[in-house]
Amino acid sequence: TFDTPVSFLPPKSAFHRPQTLGYRNGYALPRRPTVGIGQSPLISAQLRLQEINDLPLQDPEPSYETYDMGQCEDFIPAHVALDKKVLRFYGYFTEDVLYSPEEHFRIRPVVLYYYLEDDTVCLIEPAVENSGIPQGKRIKRQRLPKNEFGAFYTWTDLNVATDLEVYGVKYRITDCDAFTKEFLTSEGIVLNEPEPLPSDPYSEHRAKPRPCFTTPSDIKLCIMYYFIFKKIFFDN
Repeated sequence: TFDTPVSFLPPKSAFHRPQTLGYRNGYALPRRPTVGIGQSPLISAQLRLQEINDLPLQDPEPSYETYDMGQCEDFIPAHVALDKKVLRFYGYFTEDVLYSPEEHFRIRPVVLYYYLEDDTVCLIEPAVENSGIPQGKRIKRQRLPKNEFGAFYTWTDLNVATDLEVYGVKYRITDCDAFTKEFLTSEGIVLNEPEPLPSDPYSEHRAKPRPCFTTPSDIKLCIMYYFIFKKIFFDN
């Protein structure tokens, strides 16, 4: 037995909505429903006439706190807040060299600039004097496509020790500057450990000093006498 009686409601089987349109002389006219869903009585029909008349006169109690306009900060758009803030990454890409017995590939370093104000990227290859290779700006400032579905690279896709494929070329990001590290860390991105720039075999080969051979003095003297003898007896 229970101390308090429990009332069981009969299961509801009708869920149709009442009609709100009526037709008179071929025209559809709105009408106020007299019952609710499933022929259930309306809450408004359960109120007395005096209670309905008193509803517009009641002042609702506010359930929110008063808002202090002095605490509102000035809105700063992104192109102003992030103006002249640029992330700088260092990296390289590998270029295959064909038909050369001295080298099979080249390591070409690049610098990637990411502009936070409009999510554009500029890729520059530092120029090396007398390299014989077209260098400088490889990709002008633009938004870089990420895939064939229309997505673009953002600063959340950039990290140290990762690959970045742009227009069929795979770039390897090896390091970044101090401002970039501070910005990404403040945004909750865990930076990978920086990688050293791999060495270029052909550049190392050219940097090695070439062997220098010195001819002994007696051999030099013999060569000098040979040319003198040849000039006197054979050239004349």
